[in-house]
Amino acid sequence: MSSLNTNIAAMTALQTLRSTNSELLQTQNRISTGLRVSSASDNAAYWSIATTMRNDRQSISTVSDALGLGSATAEIASKGIESAIKIASEIKDKLLAARTPGVDRSKIQAEIGELQESLKAVVDGASFNGQNWLKTDSSEESARTIVSSFSRGSDGKISIGTISVDLGETRLIDSTASTGASTGGILDGEIAMASGSDTVTVLDLDISALEDTEDDLADLEAMISGVDAAIEKMTDAASTLGAVKTRIDIQKDFADSLMSAIDKGVGQLVDADMNEESTRLQALQVRQQLGIQALGIANQSAQSILSLFR
Repeated sequence: MSSLNTNIAAMTALQTLRSTNSELLQTQNRISTGLRVSSASDNAAYWSIATTMRNDRQSISTVSDALGLGSATAEIASKGIESAIKIASEIKDKLLAARTPGVDRSKIQAEIGELQESLKAVVDGASFNGQNWLKTDSSEESARTIVSSFSRGSDGKISIGTISVDLGETRLIDSTASTGASTGGILDGEIAMASGSDTVTVLDLDISALEDTEDDLADLEAMISGVDAAIEKMTDAASTLGAVKTRIDIQKDFADSLMSAIDKGVGQLVDADMNEESTRLQALQVRQQLGIQALGIANQSAQSILSLFR
C-alpha cells in the first residue's frame, strides 16, 4: 500500500541509518581514545575492574618510589660504614705502630686525630633525604620501617607490607652523646683501659702522653683491641645493611614487574583492537553512504503517487 502519511520504506531506511551512525560514532571514539571501554556505560563490569586495578597500580607506584628512597638510604649508609671501616683500620695500624718502644707517639697521635675527624665527617655525611642511619638517637625508637608492598585481597581489603631496619645495629655514633644519656654507638662506645678505671672511644682516644711503661703499653693494647672490636661490629653492621638493601631491591623489582602486569591486564580489558576498529570504521562508512542513498530513494518513492492522478 502506498501512503502519503506513512512512508514505511523511509522509516526503515532512517532507522538503519541512525543505527549505523551510532555504531560509527562508537568506533570513532574507540579510535580517538584507544579504549574499547572508556566509561561505565560501555561495560560496567570491565570499567569497574579496570578502575580498581588502575588505583592499585598507582599505589604500587608509590610503594616503588618509597623502596627507591629506602634503597638509596641503605646504600648511602652502607658506603659510609665501608669508609668508616677503612679509616678505623688505619687508626688501628697507627696504634700498632705506636706500640713499638721509642716511637714519637705525639706525631702518630696527630695523624690519628685527623683520622678521627674523618670518621666523624663520614658519619655525618652519610645522610640521604634527611635520614642518617649511622648517627641516631639511642633514646628514641631504633627501628625504621620502609613500605615494601601493597596488595588487595579477594574481600577488597588492602594490606601493606614493610621492611624493618634496626638502627641499633648500624649506629656508629649516638646523637645523644653530648647529653650524657647516651648508650654509645660503635665508634663512641666506651673502651676500658687496662690500668685504672678510665675509658676512651675510637673517636677520642689519645696516645700522645703514653710512655713505654707497662701500664701505658697495656692501655695502648686495650685501645688496639677496642678499635679492632669496633671494626668487627662495623663489618657486621655493613652486612646487615647489605642484606636490607638486597631485600629492598628485590621488592622494588617485584613492584615494577607487578605494575607492568597490571598495565597488561587493564589493557586486555579495556584497550581497543586498532586493527579491528580500523576495518570496522571503513565498513561503517560504506554502510553510512548506502544508508543515505537508501533514505533518499525511499523519500523519492512518494513522488510516484503523483503519477496516479495524471
